[in-house]
Amino acid sequence: MEDIEQIVEALRKGCIMLYPTDTLWGLGCDATNEAAVAKIFAVKQRSDAKSLIVLVDGEEMLSRHVREAPKPAWDIVRLSSTPQTIIYRDGVGLANGVCAADGSVAIRVANHLFCKKIIRGLGRPIVSTSANVSGATAPRTLAEVASAVRQSVDVQVSVAWEGQPTRKPSGIIRLDPDGRVKVIR
Repeated sequence: MEDIEQIVEALRKGCIMLYPTDTLWGLGCDATNEAAVAKIFAVKQRSDAKSLIVLVDGEEMLSRHVREAPKPAWDIVRLSSTPQTIIYRDGVGLANGVCAADGSVAIRVANHLFCKKIIRGLGRPIVSTSANVSGATAPRTLAEVASAVRQSVDVQVSVAWEGQPTRKPSGIIRLDPDGRVKVIR
């Protein structure tokens, strides 16, 4: 499926999708829909004790889903030449399972045309987790997505829109309120 409006409508109904991100091929859903998030964990065969990455379309949406974004976060988002996911201390307004047990949330500002169109159409953040069963190799191309994963989604996007993803996971950085920065990946 390639029609943005149809994909957005499916996400509003709690569907999950297989889609291209700015990094790898991913599984996604409305990050505020608990039932959809539970489906993601089921497809990945992953414990819901492990949190998920969320994509937002920009600073305004990011500000709505974290209690506080330390100043270095804005610099990282604006200046990084590669996709960077930042772990913020307190996630807000997201489904159970999206945030870690300590309330922190991993968010990346999408820099991929398709992802931005979906997020803007939905008006809410989307989940972005690699399209694989937990522990398996993350798919860099659509052809690498296992058939069991493909058969488990409600919506499958088949084009990369603006070219291929970077084919590697984003960097992950934790920002603490006291200004400390820790590189996770």
